[in-house]
Amino acid sequence: MALPRPQLDPELHTLLADLPLQADLDLETLAQLRPYSAGPIDALLHGRAIDREDVTAPALDGTRIPLSVFRPAGAGRAPAPGVYWIHGGGMVMGDRFSQIDIPFEWLDAFGAVVVTVDHRLAPEATGTTPVDDCYQGLLWTVEHADELGIDPTRVIVAGTSAGGGLAAGVTLMARDRGTPAIAGQVLICPMLDHRNDTTASRQYSGEPGVWTREMNEFGWRSVLGGAADVPAYVSPALAGDLSGLPTTYVDAGTAEVFRDEDVDYASRIWAAGGQAELHVWAGGFHGFDALYPQAQLSTEARRTRTDWLTRILSTPHP
Repeated sequence: MALPRPQLDPELHTLLADLPLQADLDLETLAQLRPYSAGPIDALLHGRAIDREDVTAPALDGTRIPLSVFRPAGAGRAPAPGVYWIHGGGMVMGDRFSQIDIPFEWLDAFGAVVVTVDHRLAPEATGTTPVDDCYQGLLWTVEHADELGIDPTRVIVAGTSAGGGLAAGVTLMARDRGTPAIAGQVLICPMLDHRNDTTASRQYSGEPGVWTREMNEFGWRSVLGGAADVPAYVSPALAGDLSGLPTTYVDAGTAEVFRDEDVDYASRIWAAGGQAELHVWAGGFHGFDALYPQAQLSTEARRTRTDWLTRILSTPHP
């Protein structure tokens, strides 16, 4: 018998009715979806005063990782906050321009320089390769902070969905390796736990949705490649110690598969003596604010996130 679920926000429920949904994901469907998961960067940049620079950074195996740098047009290279953005897509789709409108709001709000990374995707890339790519891109960004116009004491790592999970993994790497300094992490409905067995996960199983338990299982199976030993950098919920992390923002919806693992991650940061701000939006489904940014709940979620970042970045961090 299906578990009862929290009701969707009425406005989002109406909007979601027009979206084609599915219950599961496989390799054939993935091949069909990938072309549609890319971010519409040209349309987003049209008419906006944003400068773009495309660069590459070396991966651990020598592969060149594409990065794009966005800054307010004519801003010069005076040190500004830096946002290192990691896109969503279940580890298996999307590109560095996916959901880029979210950090563009921060570019507009406080003149942030946004750097976004094209990490390799599963199932072609497995294990730690995606998170290693993201970490190497972050190292490159901080090493080139002066020429990019980034204040290295005000670097934020941020991502949504799978990108939120990768952001958490990158931040754990940075803590454990002692570099680079991260002023804060923004984890938007992050994909944190490969075990996929929370109450929320079971609630969103067996019926079509934006991201279901079955789709989540496919994503994790694709990136893990059958490995029995799962590193915490890949599945951050496994990390035994969440102390020493930078201040953290976590948000999710009540009506999504990642709700419980996200609440647990924030709770464990508090238990370790760290600082986290947690928002669970009543009636929000997975990725609601990315899919329907003009909905009332979405505008509130985005505004709250931006307000938090503005507070965090208002003064240089030691």
